[in-house]
Order: sequence, then structure tokens, then C-alpha cells
Amino acid sequence: MLQNSNSPLPNQQDCTEPTAKQDHLPAPTDAGAEGAPKKRKSFASVVADNAMTLAWAGLLALGVRTFVAEPRYIPTSSMEPTLQIDDRLIIDKVSFLFRKPQRGEIVVFYPPESPVVPDPSKVYIKRVIGLPGDRLAIKGGKVYVNGKVLPENYIAEPANYELPSEQPTVCPPICLPSLKLVRENNIVSFTVPDNHYWVMGDNRNNSADSHVWGFLPGDRLVGRALFRYWPLNRFGGF
Repeated sequence: MLQNSNSPLPNQQDCTEPTAKQDHLPAPTDAGAEGAPKKRKSFASVVADNAMTLAWAGLLALGVRTFVAEPRYIPTSSMEPTLQIDDRLIIDKVSFLFRKPQRGEIVVFYPPESPVVPDPSKVYIKRVIGLPGDRLAIKGGKVYVNGKVLPENYIAEPANYELPSEQPTVCPPICLPSLKLVRENNIVSFTVPDNHYWVMGDNRNNSADSHVWGFLPGDRLVGRALFRYWPLNRFGGF
């Protein structure tokens, strides 16, 4: 699962320096001088004067978070070693409006409703392994995509399970007889349906992913991991 970050997005500050000709504020007058100094406004008065500005700023921040990008943090070890517990990420929610996910991308999504998913309203984060139409197999700790071994230098360790399996207790969602299986080069593969994806955690043997609950429908995608902003010593994009 992936949680909302309590850290707000950084505010962009005005870095413009004042020019030499900029007017300066007049010095305050003495108590006995002509014209009494202005009375300082109360906090409530300042808020009231700027209520519209504050309202627009709040709406803008909400719009950015809802439609463009949002911060998230990592609460579990399912994506180790790539993502560590408490890593802070920025999630891009725009890209998939214009293109399809690519193999290898780290994506955020709502898992499909399944008896093995405790709460499908909680977002997950995994890596895209299979695209619509791909033939997949997991055998001998290796992932085969369309008959070829998928190079993976990001996993914690090879998977200790094999798919497709004739044991329904291993993976009920993908052991259904309705699945079309293909045999090639002594490898039996299953096919990812249209508009679905096969996603897996980099920590293969400690991840509730597609090997547990099956294919991910495309309409459950939220966005992709854009970059990690915390901790600073691992700052960078994906």
C-alpha cells in the first residue's frame, strides 16, 4: 500500500530582487508630529482582507493535488530495494491521460476487488511487468515475457513461486481454466487481457501483487512515480 504524505508540496517563492529605484516606506512619524501613525491591523482584519487570495490559493493547491501531482510515502517493504520504507515520492497523475503505461514503470493504483485484497480503497505501488497482450511465465525464479527472460537488476531476490500453476492455492485469480495458455520452448505462458496489466513488487517474495490477486484493470491506475524527494541522499527520478 502507499500512503498520503503529510509533507506539503513546496511553495514557489518570489526570488525577484528590489531595484535601486524602488520606493521605500516612509519612516514612522513622532507622536507629537502632524498626522498620527496608522493603527496596526488586527490578525482577523488581515485575514479578512486576504480571504479571496487565500481561497484561490487553496483551490489551486487542491486542484494540483487532485489532477496533476501529489506526494505519497512508502509504508511497506514490497518495493525494496528500489523504494525503502518512509521514502517520499511525487506521483505524476497526468501522463497516463495521454499515453499507456510502459513496462518497467513504477505505478500507483487501486487494486482490483478480490477476497485476498483487504481494502481496495487503499492505493498500492508496484512495477509494470506485463502489458496487454503479453505472454507471461514465472519459472525458475525468472520472469519470461513473450518467450524471453526479462532482465531485472532491480529485484531483491528471485521469485520463489512459478506461474502459471496447476495448484489453485498458489494463485487463484490466474489458475482459472478460462485462461488461454501457450506453450513455447518448454515454457507455458498465460496472456495478459486487453486493457489489463501485470504488476509486481521488486521485493518479489514479500509483495501482494498480481501473482496474488491477478491482473490489474487499466481504469484502476492513478499515476506513476515521478521522483523521490526524501531522503535527500536518494533524491532523484525513476
